[in-house]
Amino acid sequence: MRFRFRRRYRYFAWLVGVVAGSMLMENVPAAQAEPVKIGVLRIISAGPVFIALDKGFFAAEGLDPKLVIFDNAVPMAMGATAGDIDFGVSALSGALYNLAAHDALRIIAASAREAPGFQATAYVVANRAFAAGLRSLKDLPGHSVSVPVFGSPPHYSMALLAEKYGYSLESVRLVALGSIANQVSGLIGGQTDAGLIQATAVMPALSRKEAVLLGFVGDETPFQLSAVYTATRTANDRRSTVEKFLRAYRKGTTAYHAAFIGADERRKDGETAPETLAILARHIGQSPEQIERAISYMDADARLDVDDVLHQLAWYHAQKLLKQPVDPDHIIDRRFVIPLPKH
Repeated sequence: MRFRFRRRYRYFAWLVGVVAGSMLMENVPAAQAEPVKIGVLRIISAGPVFIALDKGFFAAEGLDPKLVIFDNAVPMAMGATAGDIDFGVSALSGALYNLAAHDALRIIAASAREAPGFQATAYVVANRAFAAGLRSLKDLPGHSVSVPVFGSPPHYSMALLAEKYGYSLESVRLVALGSIANQVSGLIGGQTDAGLIQATAVMPALSRKEAVLLGFVGDETPFQLSAVYTATRTANDRRSTVEKFLRAYRKGTTAYHAAFIGADERRKDGETAPETLAILARHIGQSPEQIERAISYMDADARLDVDDVLHQLAWYHAQKLLKQPVDPDHIIDRRFVIPLPKH
């Protein structure tokens, strides 16, 4: 009897040890996971980050990601240089390029591109302006057009559009409203006649017929819209972390591409489109139906259009939106960037 009790006791002790050991092993990855803060806006261009987060791509690389939500790209870039975030995903802008001029930031991968057939940024007109005759992009001279801030991609887009249609940028009264949300409310309230507005943000207003859609930037003037970046010191001192982040991020871009983009690089929904739309909708705070109307182009491997970035740098400098010329090697980190093949 005593022998059986001892045997049962030893078995029970062994079982407790196994369970405790298993629990300890399960907690090891979480305990060892490296925290990383990722700055995003609640828009489509952050889609690969949302996908990588929900599908566990970051966790598989030993990273513990935390999203930090921003209202516009400028404080995000500043947050990266200050160490408030480890990585940022946002539009390329004069503010970002000015920080890079001091070798404070490095681009490490591409995000969204303006491309034909995709709806990253919309040309939108206020109802009253449309009723008064503002019916096409050629009609913009003499009207007020909103951008979030001067030196932003919509500002650059407007310059490209003016050049395409043969009128001067000065013939359009550009109004900087500080944020995408202010652009939408300013358009609905009649503060401006038109706006170049991030499509995800303005789609609800268009659905409610509070404004009129004239077209999309990608169909008129394609260019590299946004990118992934980090502080220069992070790129130099935490190379392994950057590489882990990029492996997870590129799994996200691959999944995004498979969901929405065909083999010919044109919009074509794949089998995973409904699931991916649900992920994006949950993070952005809109319905899948609204998200579906504002899909941006994303390269499967997050390759960067380096030639276009160089063109942007030249334009920003010519407009005196850069305080000094920017050395491309001070912003494009060729240790991590995969260049898009030349056009």
